[in-house]
Amino acid sequence: MQALQQQDFRALVDNHPRAIMLSTTEPRIAYVNRMFRSVTGYHAEEVVGQAPSVLSSGLHSPEFYQAMWKSLDNHGRWEGVIWNRRKNGETYPQWLTIYPVHRDGRQFFAGIFTDVGDIAASDERLASLAYYDPLTELPNRSLFQEFLKARVAQRERDGGCFAVLYVDLDFFKSINDLHGHECGDQVLQQAAQCIQSVLRKGDLVARLSGDEFAVIIELQNDEDLENVCQRMTQIFQAPIIVGAREYFLSASVGAAVYPDHGRTGAELLQNADRAMYTAKMVGRACYRIYSAADTERGRHRQRLSEALIASLKTAPGEFSVVYQPQYHLATGKVAGLEALLRWNHPEFGPVSPGDFVAIAEQRSHIHELTEHLVRCVLSDLSTHADKLPKGLGLAINISARQITDSRLEALLAPLFERIRSVGWVPEVEITETHLMNLSRQCLNRLREFGEQGVVVAIDDFGTGYSSLAYLHALPVQVLKIDRQFIWRLGGKSRDPRIVSAILGIAEALDLEVVAEGIETEDQHNRLRELKCHRGQGFLMARPAPWQELISLFID
Repeated sequence: MQALQQQDFRALVDNHPRAIMLSTTEPRIAYVNRMFRSVTGYHAEEVVGQAPSVLSSGLHSPEFYQAMWKSLDNHGRWEGVIWNRRKNGETYPQWLTIYPVHRDGRQFFAGIFTDVGDIAASDERLASLAYYDPLTELPNRSLFQEFLKARVAQRERDGGCFAVLYVDLDFFKSINDLHGHECGDQVLQQAAQCIQSVLRKGDLVARLSGDEFAVIIELQNDEDLENVCQRMTQIFQAPIIVGAREYFLSASVGAAVYPDHGRTGAELLQNADRAMYTAKMVGRACYRIYSAADTERGRHRQRLSEALIASLKTAPGEFSVVYQPQYHLATGKVAGLEALLRWNHPEFGPVSPGDFVAIAEQRSHIHELTEHLVRCVLSDLSTHADKLPKGLGLAINISARQITDSRLEALLAPLFERIRSVGWVPEVEITETHLMNLSRQCLNRLREFGEQGVVVAIDDFGTGYSSLAYLHALPVQVLKIDRQFIWRLGGKSRDPRIVSAILGIAEALDLEVVAEGIETEDQHNRLRELKCHRGQGFLMARPAPWQELISLFID
């Protein structure tokens, strides 16, 4: 009976889905099961009696093995990722569990392992080890860090260099917010395939979290890094297609090179992250290679972000509103005002809206920012309200992320009511890039604005990817031409073609057009010739506080 039990036990171990190795304390390999051959390529007779170092990759330092044996002594177990070498010379990562086994007065060590470099090797591994991201089937942060440690150890020995890329998808959060996480997951899967498509054999990509990915690329020459980074940003110029819908993303990429920018995996990943943050700050959809100077600017950005959140909650007096007049270009008469929020911090001084509005959106504090804008405008409208001329427009900017926010209606309703009470027309402006992927719920909300007599305008028109069909479906009444196209009307270039095209589109769709950033007489005259409806810019009037502008209306 005992022999039968031993035979059954051996059959069970031999057919176990993971590789098993038993070694003595000398150490020498005493036994391996069938899966051992599948993973390592070695037959039992080739390794039994050999030292376990026959499997070693040579990538780990003596300190790594010292820590392993210390864990075995202290805890009776060691578990983790280790790099070993197959019979054919290929190095691979395995998840290894080691624990002592006592039999007939002797001590052995049992090692049970799985190849975690082969995602198709075992569904059980995916469920139990959590070393791969189940959505994209890419290595996750934990496995990536193990890959990175091993690559550093390898390059310490052979003197080569490699780069770590940190890839963050721009505007992905708005897709999740507007279309739901199921749609967002499908977009992420497509994005992961885009990233993989630009890599070469031997490069490795992992999903760190959310919309953040990391890549290890081998560098054979000086052009390798630039080429891969360029391909990484360019691949997202085309839309990602899920179902029958197009979604526009871009990628901000940061790079750090071993050993110039870090001698440990943690340093390289951190510095690649810092470089990626710099790419975001300069406008997204680009890449940056790590530099200490950029890191200092990143720290400043973080301090600014923390100061903004504190000020939003505790210092309303730091926020104010200025108003930029808009004019009818044909007559030169005032058409309305655009309300622009300003932030003056006691330490940082006046902060550019380009900085603090972006921070508020990234940190999900854009609603609090709008609260301060509404509060300031309501306060200003209480001054000389009875003397204001009728029929002007008053525009505010809102984020597409706010459109379906349940708090938005309660916030804007008193403002719209007050604007109407002085005989003016409320207007909301939304940036074109944020309009591209609006959900049906958002579009319906914009239509409700229109039904309430609120004018809806597309801000920065020309900087996004609106198709004519999509533009025709949007419930908007005004296009605001981005200032970069107005600049081309004056000086030596005098290129009116894009502005003419936008005006043609607007006429076909019965939309009014506002030109932003008019700074010269040449630009002003050309826009009048092109029959642009309204304009604003420093040539006519700079943004100013309410008290300075009120004389314009009373006079």
